[in-house]
Amino acid sequence: MRFASLGSGSAGNALVVEVNQTRVMLDCGFGLKETQQRLARLQLEPSDINGIVITHEHDDHASGAFKFAAKYNIPLWLTYGTLKMASRYFPNQHALQLNVVDSHSTFAIRDVEVQPFPVPHDAREPIQCVFSDGARALGVLTDVGRTTPHIEQKLNGCSALVLECNHDVTMLQNGPYAWSLKKRVGGELGHLDNQDSAQLLSKLDRSKLQHVLAAHLSAKNNTPLLAQTALAQVLACDVSWVGVADQLQGFDWRVIA
Repeated sequence: MRFASLGSGSAGNALVVEVNQTRVMLDCGFGLKETQQRLARLQLEPSDINGIVITHEHDDHASGAFKFAAKYNIPLWLTYGTLKMASRYFPNQHALQLNVVDSHSTFAIRDVEVQPFPVPHDAREPIQCVFSDGARALGVLTDVGRTTPHIEQKLNGCSALVLECNHDVTMLQNGPYAWSLKKRVGGELGHLDNQDSAQLLSKLDRSKLQHVLAAHLSAKNNTPLLAQTALAQVLACDVSWVGVADQLQGFDWRVIA
């Protein structure tokens, strides 16, 4: 089992999980050409993608998914709420393969088991996911305003974690955003800050962890070093061991042994 990011941040998000010959994309907030180029960096073709899971309807996660899926005949999985809100992205005369999922029910895309779970975020019916091959698990959590006991339960004991470290609280407070946007980003339906993410990590069973990556970093209200430092303090590891999902490059393949 392995996973990689095409890019993470407010300008677009996509992540690929691979089990055997099955490859599932989580979100697609990039245009057709850019998605193709970013896949090529991972030595993947669009035809290698067997399914796309959409977490919620915001532009940076869903805007490119439906045209990409229509062009390459790739099925999509999403909640009913996301489906209703994302119809504006549908291409004209499309023949999309849409699979509506329950936010509490596990489903499979060929060899990849997907466990969705609901999260507090300012979208219609948002989810995040744990991906598994039956023995190992990758937990992904971004676009969440606060953690919950249910989220902690789902992420417990994962072999790898991609965790939102959207902002540093002080940088957000002193940064260039309008006050209304600061309230949204830092609110309970917004995004996790570095310390929120670190506190969540401290509550989890970390005995199986092989990879931890900070994701969805704000370009104006955070730095990679601040995010890495917050998570490394919990892990009692060197800062460099904590990876970062970059907006431009994402991150290269990480293997879960």
